[in-house]
Amino acid sequence: MPENRPSGYARRRLLRDTAVGAAAVTTAGLVAGAPARAAGPSPVAAPSRVAAPSRAAGGTRRGGAVSFRWWGTSGWRIDMGDRTVLVDPYLSRYDTGLFRKPFNPDTRLTVAADVVDRLADRAENIFVTHTHWDHFNDVPHIAARTGARVFGTLTAYHLGLAYGLPTGQLAPVKGGEVLDFDGYTVEVAGSLHSRNPTWSMAFPGVRISRPPRPETIADLPEGDTLAYHIRIDGGPAVFFMGASDFDERKLSGLAPDVAMVASAATTATADYVPRLMAALDRPKVVVPVHWDNFETPLTNPPTVADSDRERLDALVAEVRRVSPRSRVLVPEYHTAYRF
Repeated sequence: MPENRPSGYARRRLLRDTAVGAAAVTTAGLVAGAPARAAGPSPVAAPSRVAAPSRAAGGTRRGGAVSFRWWGTSGWRIDMGDRTVLVDPYLSRYDTGLFRKPFNPDTRLTVAADVVDRLADRAENIFVTHTHWDHFNDVPHIAARTGARVFGTLTAYHLGLAYGLPTGQLAPVKGGEVLDFDGYTVEVAGSLHSRNPTWSMAFPGVRISRPPRPETIADLPEGDTLAYHIRIDGGPAVFFMGASDFDERKLSGLAPDVAMVASAATTATADYVPRLMAALDRPKVVVPVHWDNFETPLTNPPTVADSDRERLDALVAEVRRVSPRSRVLVPEYHTAYRF
């Protein structure tokens, strides 16, 4: 329904689809101090160079090239020259029994400060999709250390207060906002969390006021879910999601160049990949995320449970089936990708 799309949609799609030539998604080494890459990509991993969109005309990148580094789950570090933005940075990766069973909801929240401080050494903004521990656990620590502003739901706002962050560092959003950061803009989209095999989820709920400081992973509820569309001046437009469900009506008109797409943990969401690819106007590059065992160290190749490997393979195959012109890039940890 083109008539319902935002006025900027046609221009953004034109710039994307008429980009001159075929640039490349390139890998540009590792974060300083990160472990060396292990030999041997996974069976579905893309090669180090795949076809991708070129830069849109009419803009210049501020402060140098833009790189995207995956930190497991749906976590990303985006460097734009000397400016850094984080999405769902979870680096502590401790054991809750989720992958080895039995799962322990009373697992204490902890921060691996040595790892977090080394990798998340700076940030101006942190964008939180939802507040489960594997997305929010390290956010208050990083924000307190770097002074980064935290964007998220009202639940993220109240949890930030519970951790002692000042209100000036907490920016509640709900979807529909288009925020200008002088060099890049961020459009916030209301989204949905994925469902487990019984069509429910772990730790549902919201925080409508400041709670006591969280102590266990059960103290970090889902708290509603968001997605983010980051458009970089002179660079790509990139979509980030943190859970494998969505409201396609709220994605209409985004048309990102690159989409970081969460792997579905179950089949509870109907027609997940076909609907998502159609809603995002079949991005030129699709990057699967949230398929790794996020309770193991950040070393390459990522550790993947057999069932998650099957789901990842199925996601890649389905993207290639319903959006054959999209290039699929299965990322490795810490590697700097440039689109």
